[in-house]
Amino acid sequence: MSNPPLVLASTSTYRKSILEKLNLSFITASPDTDETAFKNEKPEDLVLRLANEKAQSIKHTYTNHLIIASDQVAVLEDGTILTKPHTHENAIKQLQTCSGHKVRFLTGLSLLNTRSNNQQTIIEPFEVTFRSLTLSEIDCYLKIEQPYDCAGSFKVEGLGICLFDKLSGDDFNSLIGLPLIRLLTLLRNEGVNPLNQAKTT
Repeated sequence: MSNPPLVLASTSTYRKSILEKLNLSFITASPDTDETAFKNEKPEDLVLRLANEKAQSIKHTYTNHLIIASDQVAVLEDGTILTKPHTHENAIKQLQTCSGHKVRFLTGLSLLNTRSNNQQTIIEPFEVTFRSLTLSEIDCYLKIEQPYDCAGSFKVEGLGICLFDKLSGDDFNSLIGLPLIRLLTLLRNEGVNPLNQAKTT
C-alpha cells in the first residue's frame, strides 16, 4: 500500500518554503484553530495543544493523508510569551525587551496519519541571545524587513541575523517554524523517507 499524501496544515509561506527543501510532493491547507492561550497555560502545553489541534481541524477533509502541523511561541527569560507584533510600534517594544537577553523558541510539531489515526507530537526548542540593540538599529531593521507576522519581530533567515550574539539549537529550521530534522524522524516512522521517495521532476 502506498504512503498517504502529505498535507501541510499551514498558510505560512515560511513553513511552505522549508518543507519544499525535502523535495516531497505536498499540498497546503488552512487549519481552523483558535490560537488563544488558555489562562495560565504553559508555553510548552500551548504549542503542543495547538499543533495537535491544527492537524485535527482538517482531518475530516483529508481522510487518507499525513497531516503536518506546527505552532511556535517565543518565551522571554521571565516566562512571558511573545506573540506576532503586527505593528511597527509593537515590534519596537518586543525587540527593546529582547535586547541583551536570551529568548527561547518552542515549536510544537505534529504528524497525523488520518488513515490509521496515529498522531505523533513533539516539542523542539531553540534559543537565541540578542545583542544589546540601539533604538536606531531596531527601527532601521524593522523598516527594512517588516517582520510583523513573526513571533519575536525578526526573520533570522534574512537581516535578522544581525540582531544576535548567539544561536543555540539542533535545527536552524525550527527557528523559522518547522523543525525538519524532527519532522523527518516522524515521517520515517510512517514509512516516508525523502531519500527513497523524493520527486525527480
